[in-house]
Amino acid sequence: MHEAELLTLLGVGFLLGLRHALDADHLAAVSTVLAERPSLFASGAVGFWWGIGHTLTLFLVGAVVLALGLHIPAEFEMIAESGVALLLIVLGGMLARKLYRERWHVHSHRHDGEHHVHFHSHQRQETHHHRHWVADSIRPLCIGMAHGLAGSAALILMILATTSDVSSGLLSILIFGVGSIIGMMLIGLTISVPVIFSRSCNQRLFIGVQGLASLASVSVGVWMLAKLMVSIGEH
Repeated sequence: MHEAELLTLLGVGFLLGLRHALDADHLAAVSTVLAERPSLFASGAVGFWWGIGHTLTLFLVGAVVLALGLHIPAEFEMIAESGVALLLIVLGGMLARKLYRERWHVHSHRHDGEHHVHFHSHQRQETHHHRHWVADSIRPLCIGMAHGLAGSAALILMILATTSDVSSGLLSILIFGVGSIIGMMLIGLTISVPVIFSRSCNQRLFIGVQGLASLASVSVGVWMLAKLMVSIGEH
């Protein structure tokens, strides 16, 4: 492959990686994590670790397929997509369960002759640093790996259509991964803005944003399953 062709392939791969981060299932899954972490730093970390997990799976699958000349069956992609759909439903359900367990409600009392109203939660105290470590790194890493597995077939087919060289193919996957990492970090920071704003503005609004993230995740998961069932029925 000529140098100009390689640079073009890498440039396109980077831009596709940026665009790939905008897929609905990616946004829905990451939103469930970001809705619990109203922080710019945490949002960037979530996007980074999602991208690392996504790239890791793509690279490992791509290395095996390109090196051994294997073919990814359509059934594999369908099973992986089903797994992502179920994951979205579980993530949305977990966030909804968290909101229910915290049971935010209005609490009123009188103090110094004045009537006060504020929100109160029954949230149980957890180990602060452990909870944040899991939310900011481990969970998005695993989510990214699942998404990478589901999207590996389409990406590898695209690479095989442009080059048969293993090293160029793997380099393309890495560049695509860098694009997806940067894209998801930017998306994470963008999504965090309404989350942080709602948290600082009004507790009820913050709960609404979290509920919306939960509903979106479940809805996208159900939509993906329905689309897969229709596809299976057509075949």
